[in-house]
Parts: sequence; C-alpha cells; structure tokens
Amino acid sequence: MSVTQFLFTYVIIIIGGILIFTAVGHILYQKRSPTSMISWMMAIFFMPFITVPLYFIIGIRKRESKHTKAYVDFHQPHSHDDYTMDVSSHSILSILEKNGIPPATRGNDFVLITSNTEAYTKMLEEIERAQYSIDMSTYVFQFDTMTQSLIEALTKKAQEGVRVRLLLDLVGSLGAYFHQRGFKALRNAGGEVAFFVPILKRPFQNYINLRNHRKIYLFDEERLLSGGMNLSNAYMGKEDGSKRWEDLMYYLHGPAVNDFYSIFHNDWEYATKVSKKQDFEHKEVYKGTHIVQVVPSGPDIPKDALYETLLNAIYNAKERIWIVTPYFVPDDNMVQALVIAQHKGVDVKLITPKESDHLLADLGRSPYMRELDEIGVDVVLYEGAMLHAKAILFDSVGGMVGSVNLDNRSLFLNYEVVTFVYSEEFMKNMEAWMINLMKNASQGMEKPSKFREAVENIMKVFAPLL
Repeated sequence: MSVTQFLFTYVIIIIGGILIFTAVGHILYQKRSPTSMISWMMAIFFMPFITVPLYFIIGIRKRESKHTKAYVDFHQPHSHDDYTMDVSSHSILSILEKNGIPPATRGNDFVLITSNTEAYTKMLEEIERAQYSIDMSTYVFQFDTMTQSLIEALTKKAQEGVRVRLLLDLVGSLGAYFHQRGFKALRNAGGEVAFFVPILKRPFQNYINLRNHRKIYLFDEERLLSGGMNLSNAYMGKEDGSKRWEDLMYYLHGPAVNDFYSIFHNDWEYATKVSKKQDFEHKEVYKGTHIVQVVPSGPDIPKDALYETLLNAIYNAKERIWIVTPYFVPDDNMVQALVIAQHKGVDVKLITPKESDHLLADLGRSPYMRELDEIGVDVVLYEGAMLHAKAILFDSVGGMVGSVNLDNRSLFLNYEVVTFVYSEEFMKNMEAWMINLMKNASQGMEKPSKFREAVENIMKVFAPLL
C-alpha cells in the first residue's frame, strides 16, 4: 500500500469514526423509545457505512435551529362560549389542552364523507362557492383527470379574483414538482403553488423524513374538507372506480375551522418564507351540534400530544377501541396498551388492509398483529381496494379521523392533523362505516411459512426505522 493510499484510508476511518460517534451520541441524547434506540444501534453496528448517513437523513426528530419550522401559533377568534366548559370532564380533552392544543369547540357542523365521488363533488362545489379564498394543502398531487378538473376550477376562481393557494409536499408530489408546467394557467391567473421543503435544501436536515402529510382544503377560511384523501384519481373522482382507494373525507363548518387555518398559515409561511399576519374577522354565530377538537402533530408542535392522547384513550377504554389504519407498525407502548385493553374485556378491533401498498410495512406489522390476534383482538383484514382511511372510535365518547397512521413515521416524524369529534351522530355514522368494511374482510392472521416468519421477525427489529 502506498503512502497516499494509507493516508486516504486513515482519513476515511477517522471521519467514519467521528460520524459514528456523533450518531451514537445523538441517539442517546434524543428522547426516543428504548426499542427505537436499540434498533438504530444495531443497524449502526452491523451496517455503519449505510446506517450512519441514513440516520442523519431520516432518523432525527424534532430539532432546534434557526431553520426549524416555528411552532403553530393558534390565534383564537372564538368567543368564550365556543369552547367546551369543562375539559377536566374527560381525560382526552385535558391531556390535549395541557399539551398546548386548542380546546374543543362547540357549534360545529360536521359531515362524514365515505364516498370517493361525493368527496370529489363536494370539493368542486366548495371551490365554486368560494368568494374570498381557497387554501389547499396535500401530500400527494398527481396530474390526472381528477386534478385536471380541479386545476381548471381553481384557475377559474383565480381569474375571478379569489385568492388561490396550493401547497404540495415535495416528496409526495414529486412528479408534479418536475412537471410544473401543469400549473402554468393557474399561476398566470394569479394562483400560487408552493412545495413543502426541497429534499436537498440543507444537508443532514432530515427534510426527506419530516414531510407534510396533512390534508387541509379551506374555503373562505370558514369551511373545510379534510381527512385522508390526497388529490389524485386514486382517491376521488367523478365516477366510481373499483381501483379507487377506500378512504374518508369530512366537511367542517364552525369555530374549529380557524384552527385549521392557523395550521395552514404556518405551513404556507414556512414553505414560501412569506410572512403575513393572520386576520380573522368572522363574527358568525355557529349553531352546529358537534364538539370538535383539531389536533396537529409533528415538528411544529412542541410535544407528542397526539401520541399521548391515543395511549390514554386505549388505557382508559371501558367498552371498545375500534381502529382503522392502512399501516400498523406501533411501538411497544401502544401494543401493550392494546393488550391490556383486551385483557380488561374491552372490544378491541383492528381493521387494516390485507395487503397494503408498502411491502416493508406489511412485513413489519405482522408480528404485532399476530400477537394481538393470539390474545383475542379482532384483527380484521379488509379485502377490497387499498384501505387508506385513518379513524378510531373509543367507547361511546367520540372518535378520531384524519391523516395519521399508526406507525413511527406518522406519530413522531411527519406533519399530521386529526380531528377528535364528540357527538352521537358522528359515532353512529363512523360505526356504520366500519361495520360495512368488516363485511368485505377476513378475520385473523394466517400462519406464516418459516421463511416469512423469519423475515417478519427481522423486520420487527427494524420496525421503528420504517
């Protein structure tokens, strides 16, 4: 070996050692579960040259720096009467408010939308109805027949003088990012299109992992569509399609919409670097019958309020916990909470697709689902189109619907938003929809082959990294 080769090898080893030491130190310093910590440590030990760069790209959670997205500033224009009077009456409300989440509000109109075509029709109706502003944020935007109609409708409103803003996540909408000529007419009409954080904006800033997974469709800052549906023909359209994903959308009108606007405003300001003061002038007296609480999660929320609330809801359940999620790769705390609920005699149901669109997630989830199946949890495998909805019913108190999956990425990394709804009407409608799902499903987990079981157990070790 020549002197040059020796020096080069020596420098590489030194740099590698420094990076490994830095990564390990950061893992130990960051607040994360023991399972996640061990998974990263094992991966670094066995595959250091792959895992260390990967950790700096996707492994770091909430960070503090001058480039960090500011925490959401919830401006509250509601009157005192909009709020529920006694948050201590239910631990869910109390936990959320003590974690800085705006309190639940009264007077909301809430309509659950379970049809792809109804969601599409309602969105176009609200666009046409808008007089002042249209603010839309989504993870996935694909140019197809559905979004062509959407862009045409938005362009028409922009030409009429309505403020139109479209915020797309760069990773989820990568195809749209590289074909922005599709937005030319909208932009020429005065509409704005922005992408949430370029991947290579700054090295090692984890922008690949901290994605904006929120779905927020605001009209005149007064009416909202949200849920799990992205903007593409796979989620909604003019006609029914057997290949369309099974998903949920909901319509909201009431004081809770202001919280969604605060979230969108913060996301837009961060993506565009254009600061504008929020201005709420709505003085409408809301007369809806639903109590609603808007719960965002992600790096712009200081604590893990949503995760804590879900654990609390499971631990305190007395009657039932019905869960619908496309991806189920929980941590040990959540699995243990579900096990305890089942042992208490709570009706625990987990409804998830028999096969999702992510093989690694399916492999990672299987050991957890088998464990729950073995103790008597109803593991329901939906056999229709891809099930993409995210919803939970807890007892007869209320439920949750929104964008969050029950996996590490959604609960601790991505920007998400869900809505907790406390009303009998919501409970009945959500229960009916879940029961209908179970009619097209199989029960329980099949015994895997030895090879599959081995692969699943390996993936379980690395599940916190998925």
